[in-house]
Amino acid sequence: MTTLISFLGKGRSDSKTGYRPARYRFDAGFVREVPYFGLALTEYLQPERLVLVGTTGSMWDVFFEQQGADDGAVLPLFDAVATNSVDDTLLRDCEAHLSHKLGIATTCLLIPYARDIPEQSALLGRLAETVSVGERVDIDVTHGFRHLPMLALVAARYLAHVRRVEVRELYYGALEMTPAGDETPVLRLSGMLQMLDWVEALACYEKDGDYSTFSELLAADGMDSQRADLLSQAAFFERTGNPVKAKEKISSVFESVNAHQGALGGLFRDELAERIRWHRGSRREDWELALADAYLDRHDYLRATTYLYEAFITRAVFKHKLDPNDFRQREEAYDKERKTNPEAKDLEYLRNAMAHGVRSGNDQITRALASPRDLETRFRQLRKRLFG
Repeated sequence: MTTLISFLGKGRSDSKTGYRPARYRFDAGFVREVPYFGLALTEYLQPERLVLVGTTGSMWDVFFEQQGADDGAVLPLFDAVATNSVDDTLLRDCEAHLSHKLGIATTCLLIPYARDIPEQSALLGRLAETVSVGERVDIDVTHGFRHLPMLALVAARYLAHVRRVEVRELYYGALEMTPAGDETPVLRLSGMLQMLDWVEALACYEKDGDYSTFSELLAADGMDSQRADLLSQAAFFERTGNPVKAKEKISSVFESVNAHQGALGGLFRDELAERIRWHRGSRREDWELALADAYLDRHDYLRATTYLYEAFITRAVFKHKLDPNDFRQREEAYDKERKTNPEAKDLEYLRNAMAHGVRSGNDQITRALASPRDLETRFRQLRKRLFG
């Protein structure tokens, strides 16, 4: 199902049509002169459904009069608009008329003025109620109150997450950008939605450290898709405890990220590059320590402790001149160290308690797992005593 959501405001620049007529230019072969942009957009997009959104005081009266609705349905609207009291019953007959005229299902949706948080959240709820899961939606923000385009951006993201709706485009008929005596440009604002995709990806990374969310975004922004996919591969290896392979993948893509000049990616390039810079360390234990610290900052305590534990083992392996990539030799190096280092035992107990969900017999570990603050304090103590 394809749906166009179009806002109706309180325009009164023309007593007969409400909005001032303009010649909207969608592309070289499609120009329409209309007072209400949403109808021209409906003709252009050919959606299966139109949702006309307005408040109890929007210009429903003038709009439906212009569309040729029956006088018996339109006249009560004039009084209702004047007193800010339009309701669903008054719109029902006009809604049916517009559906018949356009040849598509049409819904008139009353929304609050969105003056405060309760009304703003109610607006989102009303929009969510009127669309179905998986619909493809375009949103027209040309008319309506000036604060509604900002809410439309929020609505687009809300519907995408809550109703799994695909918001394809935001349209704006830019009347104020019309050259004297010329056509009015039609702006496509989906770039703002794409910017929000990047902001969300950054927020997701801050939460869980998974930079694979940037892979598809970089590819869409012009980076070679195979190179961009290296980020997904690196994230996979990092999050499955393989820092060597993760470093290998990041090293291969880092310069591409650092030099990326895409329109959107360029805004986030420095932030992303900074977040994958852990691979710059010269030794494996440096990478593992950097990852341990990063996961602690994100309160991912199991991964933080696991990487701290592995960093200790890696250092022990090199100390005893063994192979850091051989499991048995890593165990051998750790066994040698733990005999003389009680802090190493505590780190192992801490990791095991979290990994296996089994209560430790070590009182210090039990206390550490009593709260986030206690755990972070113990983690930092172990890190300092084991690594300085």
